[in-house]
Amino acid sequence: MYGYLIRRILLALPTLILVTVGSFALIRLVPGDVVIAKVGESGSHADLDKVRHDLGLDAPFHVQYFRFVRGILTGKPPKSLWSSRSVAREFFDRLPTSLELGLIAMAISVAIAIPAGIASAVRQDRLIDYVARVGAILGTSVPDFWIATALVVYLSLYFGYLPPLGYVSFREDPIKNLSQLYLPAIILGYRLAATTTRMIRSTMLDVLRQDYIRTAWAKGLRERAVINRHAVKNMLIPVVTIWGSQLAIVFGGTVILESIFSLPGVGQMSLTAIQQRDYTQIQFNVLVLATIIVMLNLFVDLTYGWLDPRIRYR
Repeated sequence: MYGYLIRRILLALPTLILVTVGSFALIRLVPGDVVIAKVGESGSHADLDKVRHDLGLDAPFHVQYFRFVRGILTGKPPKSLWSSRSVAREFFDRLPTSLELGLIAMAISVAIAIPAGIASAVRQDRLIDYVARVGAILGTSVPDFWIATALVVYLSLYFGYLPPLGYVSFREDPIKNLSQLYLPAIILGYRLAATTTRMIRSTMLDVLRQDYIRTAWAKGLRERAVINRHAVKNMLIPVVTIWGSQLAIVFGGTVILESIFSLPGVGQMSLTAIQQRDYTQIQFNVLVLATIIVMLNLFVDLTYGWLDPRIRYR
Protein backbone atom coordinates (compact mmCIF):
# COMPACT_ATOMS: atom_id res chain seq x y z
CA MET A 1 0.00 0.00 0.00
CA TYR A 2 2.64 2.53 1.04
CA GLY A 3 4.89 1.47 -1.82
CA TYR A 4 2.01 2.05 -4.22
CA LEU A 5 1.45 5.54 -2.78
CA ILE A 6 5.13 6.45 -3.11
CA ARG A 7 5.23 5.23 -6.73
CA ARG A 8 2.12 7.20 -7.64
CA ILE A 9 3.46 10.38 -6.05
CA LEU A 10 6.80 9.99 -7.84
CA LEU A 11 5.00 9.43 -11.13
CA ALA A 12 2.96 12.58 -10.51
CA LEU A 13 6.08 14.77 -10.43
CA PRO A 14 6.88 14.46 -14.19
CA THR A 15 3.21 15.16 -14.92
CA LEU A 16 3.28 18.38 -12.92
CA ILE A 17 6.57 19.44 -14.53
CA LEU A 18 5.08 18.93 -18.00
CA VAL A 19 2.00 20.90 -16.93
CA THR A 20 4.12 23.86 -15.81
CA VAL A 21 6.21 23.79 -18.99
CA GLY A 22 3.13 23.44 -21.21
CA SER A 23 1.16 26.23 -19.52
CA PHE A 24 4.25 28.47 -19.52
CA ALA A 25 4.85 27.99 -23.24
CA LEU A 26 1.31 27.85 -24.60
CA ILE A 27 0.02 31.04 -23.00
CA ARG A 28 2.89 32.94 -24.61
CA LEU A 29 1.84 31.70 -28.04
CA VAL A 30 -1.50 33.47 -27.71
CA PRO A 31 -1.53 36.79 -29.60
CA GLY A 32 -1.32 39.84 -27.38
CA ASP A 33 0.80 40.88 -24.45
CA VAL A 34 0.11 41.88 -20.85
CA VAL A 35 2.31 44.97 -21.30
CA ILE A 36 0.23 46.25 -24.20
CA ALA A 37 -2.93 45.42 -22.25
CA LYS A 38 -1.72 47.55 -19.32
CA VAL A 39 -0.08 50.46 -21.16
CA GLY A 40 -2.15 50.48 -24.35
CA GLU A 41 -1.12 50.35 -27.98
CA SER A 42 -0.56 54.11 -27.96
CA GLY A 43 2.30 53.80 -25.46
CA SER A 44 5.81 54.59 -26.61
CA HIS A 45 8.46 51.92 -27.04
CA ALA A 46 10.29 53.31 -24.03
CA ASP A 47 7.19 52.98 -21.86
CA LEU A 48 6.56 49.44 -23.07
CA ASP A 49 10.18 48.44 -22.46
CA LYS A 50 10.12 49.93 -18.96
CA VAL A 51 6.95 48.08 -17.97
CA ARG A 52 8.26 44.86 -19.50
CA HIS A 53 11.47 45.23 -17.50
CA ASP A 54 9.58 45.98 -14.27
CA LEU A 55 7.48 42.83 -14.77
CA GLY A 56 10.55 40.72 -15.56
CA LEU A 57 9.30 39.85 -19.03
CA ASP A 58 12.46 41.02 -20.77
CA ALA A 59 14.40 38.03 -19.38
CA PRO A 60 14.82 34.87 -21.50
CA PHE A 61 12.01 32.33 -21.31
CA HIS A 62 14.02 29.77 -19.38
CA VAL A 63 14.99 32.40 -16.78
CA GLN A 64 11.33 33.38 -16.34
CA TYR A 65 10.35 29.73 -16.01
CA PHE A 66 12.93 28.94 -13.32
CA ARG A 67 11.98 32.09 -11.42
CA PHE A 68 8.39 30.86 -11.35
CA VAL A 69 9.35 27.34 -10.26
CA ARG A 70 11.76 28.64 -7.61
CA GLY A 71 9.05 30.85 -6.18
CA ILE A 72 6.64 27.91 -5.94
CA LEU A 73 9.21 25.59 -4.34
CA THR A 74 10.38 28.18 -1.81
CA GLY A 75 6.84 29.07 -0.77
CA LYS A 76 7.04 32.54 -2.29
CA PRO A 77 4.73 32.47 -5.32
CA PRO A 78 5.25 35.25 -7.85
CA LYS A 79 2.98 38.26 -8.07
CA SER A 80 0.21 38.70 -10.57
CA LEU A 81 1.35 40.73 -13.55
CA TRP A 82 -1.93 42.62 -13.49
CA SER A 83 -2.85 43.22 -9.83
CA SER A 84 0.67 42.92 -8.32
CA ARG A 85 -0.78 40.69 -5.59
CA SER A 86 0.47 37.21 -4.84
CA VAL A 87 -0.98 34.74 -7.34
CA ALA A 88 -1.63 32.33 -4.47
CA ARG A 89 -3.67 34.93 -2.59
CA GLU A 90 -5.64 35.77 -5.76
CA PHE A 91 -6.42 32.08 -6.31
CA PHE A 92 -7.34 31.14 -2.76
CA ASP A 93 -9.46 34.26 -2.33
CA ARG A 94 -11.62 33.03 -5.22
CA LEU A 95 -11.54 29.32 -4.39
CA PRO A 96 -14.22 29.36 -1.62
CA THR A 97 -16.83 30.66 -4.07
CA SER A 98 -16.18 27.94 -6.65
CA LEU A 99 -15.82 25.32 -3.93
CA GLU A 100 -19.12 26.23 -2.26
CA LEU A 101 -20.96 26.27 -5.58
CA GLY A 102 -19.38 22.98 -6.62
CA LEU A 103 -20.00 21.12 -3.38
CA ILE A 104 -23.65 22.16 -3.29
CA ALA A 105 -23.97 21.07 -6.93
CA MET A 106 -22.26 17.74 -6.16
CA ALA A 107 -24.65 17.12 -3.26
CA ILE A 108 -27.61 17.83 -5.56
CA SER A 109 -26.09 15.58 -8.20
CA VAL A 110 -25.63 12.65 -5.82
CA ALA A 111 -29.13 13.12 -4.37
CA ILE A 112 -30.60 12.92 -7.88
CA ALA A 113 -28.32 10.44 -9.64
CA ILE A 114 -28.17 7.55 -7.15
CA PRO A 115 -31.92 7.00 -6.66
CA ALA A 116 -32.72 7.81 -10.30
CA GLY A 117 -30.03 5.50 -11.68
CA ILE A 118 -30.87 2.61 -9.35
CA ALA A 119 -34.62 2.95 -9.94
CA SER A 120 -34.06 3.12 -13.68
CA ALA A 121 -32.06 -0.12 -13.63
CA VAL A 122 -34.29 -2.02 -11.20
CA ARG A 123 -37.45 -0.96 -13.08
CA GLN A 124 -36.00 -1.37 -16.54
CA ASP A 125 -38.32 -0.47 -19.46
CA ARG A 126 -40.98 0.95 -17.15
CA LEU A 127 -42.22 4.51 -16.79
CA ILE A 128 -39.63 5.55 -14.20
CA ASP A 129 -36.88 4.17 -16.42
CA TYR A 130 -38.07 6.20 -19.41
CA VAL A 131 -38.38 9.37 -17.32
CA ALA A 132 -34.87 8.96 -15.87
CA ARG A 133 -33.35 8.24 -19.28
CA VAL A 134 -35.02 11.21 -20.95
CA GLY A 135 -33.94 13.50 -18.09
CA ALA A 136 -30.37 12.20 -18.30
CA ILE A 137 -30.21 12.64 -22.08
CA LEU A 138 -31.53 16.20 -21.82
CA GLY A 139 -29.02 16.98 -19.09
CA THR A 140 -26.08 15.81 -21.18
CA SER A 141 -27.35 17.37 -24.42
CA VAL A 142 -28.49 20.85 -23.40
CA PRO A 143 -25.61 23.24 -22.54
CA ASP A 144 -25.63 24.74 -19.07
CA PHE A 145 -25.37 28.29 -20.44
CA TRP A 146 -28.63 27.73 -22.36
CA ILE A 147 -30.36 26.33 -19.29
CA ALA A 148 -29.12 29.22 -17.15
CA THR A 149 -30.10 31.88 -19.68
CA ALA A 150 -33.52 30.35 -20.33
CA LEU A 151 -34.19 30.00 -16.60
CA VAL A 152 -33.24 33.61 -15.84
CA VAL A 153 -35.35 34.93 -18.74
CA TYR A 154 -38.33 32.73 -17.85
CA LEU A 155 -38.32 33.69 -14.18
CA SER A 156 -37.97 37.38 -14.97
CA LEU A 157 -40.70 37.47 -17.64
CA TYR A 158 -43.36 35.33 -15.99
CA PHE A 159 -42.62 35.73 -12.27
CA GLY A 160 -40.79 39.05 -12.12
CA TYR A 161 -37.90 37.41 -10.31
CA LEU A 162 -34.25 38.10 -11.00
CA PRO A 163 -31.54 36.15 -9.17
CA PRO A 164 -29.44 38.45 -6.97
CA LEU A 165 -26.24 39.44 -8.71
CA GLY A 166 -22.83 39.69 -7.08
CA TYR A 167 -21.62 37.63 -4.18
CA VAL A 168 -21.83 37.77 -0.41
CA SER A 169 -19.85 35.24 1.59
CA PHE A 170 -21.61 32.67 3.76
CA ARG A 171 -20.05 34.17 6.90
CA GLU A 172 -21.45 37.63 6.17
CA ASP A 173 -25.01 36.62 5.28
CA PRO A 174 -25.84 32.89 4.96
CA ILE A 175 -29.35 33.45 3.60
CA LYS A 176 -28.28 35.91 0.91
CA ASN A 177 -25.31 33.73 0.06
CA LEU A 178 -27.52 30.69 -0.56
CA SER A 179 -30.03 32.81 -2.50
CA GLN A 180 -27.21 33.73 -4.87
CA LEU A 181 -25.96 30.18 -5.27
CA TYR A 182 -29.01 27.93 -5.35
CA LEU A 183 -29.94 28.53 -9.02
CA PRO A 184 -26.45 27.94 -10.49
CA ALA A 185 -25.99 25.01 -8.07
CA ILE A 186 -29.23 23.37 -9.26
CA ILE A 187 -28.25 23.84 -12.91
CA LEU A 188 -24.74 22.48 -12.37
CA GLY A 189 -26.03 19.66 -10.15
CA TYR A 190 -28.55 18.60 -12.80
CA ARG A 191 -25.85 18.58 -15.48
CA LEU A 192 -23.53 16.48 -13.29
CA ALA A 193 -26.38 14.16 -12.29
CA ALA A 194 -27.28 13.45 -15.92
CA THR A 195 -23.91 11.83 -16.67
CA THR A 196 -23.80 9.97 -13.37
CA THR A 197 -27.36 8.65 -13.72
CA ARG A 198 -26.58 7.05 -17.06
CA MET A 199 -23.43 5.43 -15.67
CA ILE A 200 -25.26 4.16 -12.56
CA ARG A 201 -28.03 2.67 -14.67
CA SER A 202 -25.61 0.94 -17.05
CA THR A 203 -23.41 -0.43 -14.25
CA MET A 204 -26.38 -1.46 -12.12
CA LEU A 205 -27.89 -3.46 -14.99
CA ASP A 206 -24.59 -5.30 -15.40
CA VAL A 207 -24.34 -6.02 -11.66
CA LEU A 208 -27.92 -7.28 -11.43
CA ARG A 209 -27.10 -9.95 -14.02
CA GLN A 210 -24.21 -11.38 -11.99
CA ASP A 211 -24.41 -14.87 -10.46
CA TYR A 212 -24.12 -13.70 -6.85
CA ILE A 213 -27.17 -11.47 -7.33
CA ARG A 214 -29.15 -14.42 -8.69
CA THR A 215 -28.02 -16.41 -5.65
CA ALA A 216 -29.22 -13.64 -3.34
CA TRP A 217 -32.61 -13.70 -5.04
CA ALA A 218 -32.73 -17.49 -4.79
CA LYS A 219 -32.07 -17.28 -1.03
CA GLY A 220 -35.31 -15.35 -0.70
CA LEU A 221 -33.81 -12.00 0.27
CA ARG A 222 -35.99 -8.95 -0.10
CA GLU A 223 -35.40 -6.58 -2.98
CA ARG A 224 -34.09 -3.80 -0.72
CA ALA A 225 -31.56 -6.16 0.87
CA VAL A 226 -30.35 -7.44 -2.50
CA ILE A 227 -29.92 -3.93 -3.87
CA ASN A 228 -28.40 -2.26 -0.80
CA ARG A 229 -26.19 -5.08 0.51
CA HIS A 230 -24.99 -6.75 -2.67
CA ALA A 231 -25.48 -4.54 -5.73
CA VAL A 232 -24.84 -0.93 -4.77
CA LYS A 233 -21.29 -1.28 -3.48
CA ASN A 234 -20.07 -3.09 -6.59
CA MET A 235 -21.93 -0.64 -8.81
CA LEU A 236 -20.07 2.32 -7.31
CA ILE A 237 -16.59 1.51 -8.67
CA PRO A 238 -16.97 3.16 -12.12
CA VAL A 239 -19.26 5.82 -10.64
CA VAL A 240 -16.54 6.92 -8.19
CA THR A 241 -14.29 7.57 -11.19
CA ILE A 242 -16.88 9.94 -12.64
CA TRP A 243 -17.29 11.69 -9.29
CA GLY A 244 -13.54 12.21 -9.14
CA SER A 245 -13.47 13.87 -12.57
CA GLN A 246 -16.50 15.99 -11.67
CA LEU A 247 -14.82 17.18 -8.48
CA ALA A 248 -11.86 18.27 -10.59
CA ILE A 249 -14.25 20.35 -12.70
CA VAL A 250 -15.73 21.82 -9.54
CA PHE A 251 -12.33 22.89 -8.20
CA GLY A 252 -11.48 24.46 -11.53
CA GLY A 253 -14.57 26.58 -11.43
CA THR A 254 -17.46 26.78 -13.85
CA VAL A 255 -16.67 29.72 -16.08
CA ILE A 256 -20.05 30.08 -17.79
CA LEU A 257 -22.26 29.86 -14.71
CA GLU A 258 -19.96 32.12 -12.72
CA SER A 259 -20.11 34.69 -15.52
CA ILE A 260 -23.90 34.54 -15.92
CA PHE A 261 -24.59 34.85 -12.20
CA SER A 262 -21.65 37.23 -11.49
CA LEU A 263 -19.91 34.91 -9.06
CA PRO A 264 -16.24 35.75 -8.34
CA GLY A 265 -14.92 32.20 -8.57
CA VAL A 266 -11.79 30.54 -9.89
CA GLY A 267 -13.28 29.97 -13.34
CA GLN A 268 -14.12 33.62 -13.91
CA MET A 269 -10.74 34.69 -12.54
CA SER A 270 -8.91 32.28 -14.88
CA LEU A 271 -10.86 33.58 -17.88
CA THR A 272 -10.02 37.16 -16.94
CA ALA A 273 -6.36 36.24 -16.49
CA ILE A 274 -6.29 34.71 -19.97
CA GLN A 275 -7.89 37.80 -21.48
CA GLN A 276 -5.37 40.03 -19.68
CA ARG A 277 -2.44 37.72 -20.53
CA ASP A 278 -1.58 37.50 -16.84
CA TYR A 279 1.02 34.77 -17.34
CA THR A 280 1.98 34.12 -13.73
CA GLN A 281 -1.63 33.86 -12.57
CA ILE A 282 -2.53 31.43 -15.35
CA GLN A 283 0.52 29.28 -14.67
CA PHE A 284 -0.25 29.10 -10.95
CA ASN A 285 -3.93 28.29 -11.54
CA VAL A 286 -3.07 25.50 -13.94
CA LEU A 287 -0.45 24.06 -11.58
CA VAL A 288 -2.79 24.03 -8.58
CA LEU A 289 -5.65 22.50 -10.57
CA ALA A 290 -3.35 19.86 -12.05
CA THR A 291 -2.15 18.97 -8.53
CA ILE A 292 -5.76 18.68 -7.34
CA ILE A 293 -6.65 16.42 -10.28
CA VAL A 294 -3.64 14.16 -9.63
CA MET A 295 -4.54 13.88 -5.93
CA LEU A 296 -8.19 13.18 -6.72
CA ASN A 297 -7.21 10.43 -9.15
CA LEU A 298 -5.01 8.88 -6.48
CA PHE A 299 -7.84 9.06 -3.94
CA VAL A 300 -10.24 7.45 -6.43
CA ASP A 301 -7.79 4.61 -7.06
CA LEU A 302 -7.44 3.99 -3.32
CA THR A 303 -11.21 3.97 -2.96
CA TYR A 304 -11.41 1.00 -5.33
CA GLY A 305 -9.76 -1.22 -2.71
CA TRP A 306 -12.44 -0.35 -0.16
CA LEU A 307 -15.29 -0.92 -2.62
CA ASP A 308 -13.90 -4.21 -3.96
CA PRO A 309 -11.76 -6.30 -1.54
CA ARG A 310 -10.43 -8.29 -4.52
CA ILE A 311 -8.35 -5.27 -5.55
CA ARG A 312 -4.87 -5.25 -4.04
CA TYR A 313 -2.16 -2.60 -4.30
CA ARG A 314 1.32 -3.96 -4.81
